[in-house]
Amino acid sequence: MKIHFIGIGGIGVSALARHYLAKGHQVSGSDLSESEITEDLERLGAEIVIGPHQAKNLPERVDKIVYSVAVELDNPELKRAEGSGIEVQTYPQALGELTRHYFTIAVCGAHGKGTTTALISLAMIKDELDPTVIIGTNLKEFGGGNCRIGKSKYLVIEADEYGKAFLNYQPQMIVITNIDKEHLDCYQDLDDIIGTFLEFTEHLPDNGVLIVNEDDKNSATILDKLALGNREIETKFYSLAQAEAESIRKILKIPGEHNISNALGALAAVRQLDISDTISLLAFGEYQGAWRRFEIHKVWWDRKDIIVISDYAHHPNEIKATLAGAREKFPQSKIWAVFQPHQYQRTHYLFDEFLSAFDGADEIVLTEIYSVAGREKKEIMRQVSSQKLAEALKNKGAQVSLVEDFEQIPKFLEDRLNSGDVVLIMGAGTIYKIVDKFAPKNKF
Repeated sequence: MKIHFIGIGGIGVSALARHYLAKGHQVSGSDLSESEITEDLERLGAEIVIGPHQAKNLPERVDKIVYSVAVELDNPELKRAEGSGIEVQTYPQALGELTRHYFTIAVCGAHGKGTTTALISLAMIKDELDPTVIIGTNLKEFGGGNCRIGKSKYLVIEADEYGKAFLNYQPQMIVITNIDKEHLDCYQDLDDIIGTFLEFTEHLPDNGVLIVNEDDKNSATILDKLALGNREIETKFYSLAQAEAESIRKILKIPGEHNISNALGALAAVRQLDISDTISLLAFGEYQGAWRRFEIHKVWWDRKDIIVISDYAHHPNEIKATLAGAREKFPQSKIWAVFQPHQYQRTHYLFDEFLSAFDGADEIVLTEIYSVAGREKKEIMRQVSSQKLAEALKNKGAQVSLVEDFEQIPKFLEDRLNSGDVVLIMGAGTIYKIVDKFAPKNKF
């Protein structure tokens, strides 16, 4: 089968492309810009066109098209496929089709689902359960990739709630890490989000397993509203109050209480597979962390010893947790929070939450908002800016600087950093690229 991926450089879409490549299918694709992800896929055998989407990017013969949810419906490659008889699916639809052929463990939640998915997978691998894994980040344990092909009946996936994508999936086990005000460009409010998570739990079959973070009040409301009827659903909880939290705290290499919680969620899941705690904790202790998840670089830069940390945090609660982890890891250091806001709508809807998100930083450096193609409204783009966020943070007493061009941030920091400082680079857009300005480019 020949499959064409539109937006193949996306972290989720690329994982599915890797899966099809590993299964022996022919894979082609297109993306607006080149990246390490597209380069890796080309090395694996994918034929990729970089640049503006055009009808001619679609191969003459193709059996199936899978496209990113970020791709608009008037995309010329999609338009060319209309009326051709070619099967066309969104990424969530294609992944949903895959879930029907496996015993699927789906990890969902506003924050922490990547780490939790990784830890579940590694415990299963350690116990020789040999799962297939589709995850929204790159893992060193997967050779720097975001997909693992196993030979067993098990599939572990990171189940994203954006655009209600996870409603396409048919899991046997669901882990809910937390529920938060997020993706308010496609949800009306928190109640709408909670209602959609509730709808997802109803995808569990009889004898399915639901694992819930008892510490998260929004997740706990799921249990109050859950209308399971006569279905035999097993519900399990995890909490930082568990005795196992201390054991995990001693062995986990990634800092922060939020990661202890993620590991407890993973532990609750793999216990349902009869994996012993001894094996699970051994796997957790060996976990090296994920790409752009508190990725630490100790560097000699401008004749100074500094710590550069790259992290995907882009929601206020993620920023708080990441800063808390940095303070825990480097209690005596000055911490610089370098942040690229991600999406105008998120910045607008959560503006007040952002004002308290940086309390754990000594200095804040903001850059321009990363605009997400196909997900912005012009009226909101006129109402919010990094300048307004910087001014509001200054008004509450924060030390803030605005550097509009993020590529100029290393130069801006050049005379301001001292040995021992921590530069925490956060955001879900392109801000991670400046890590290479500080540290030699290394393959993750």
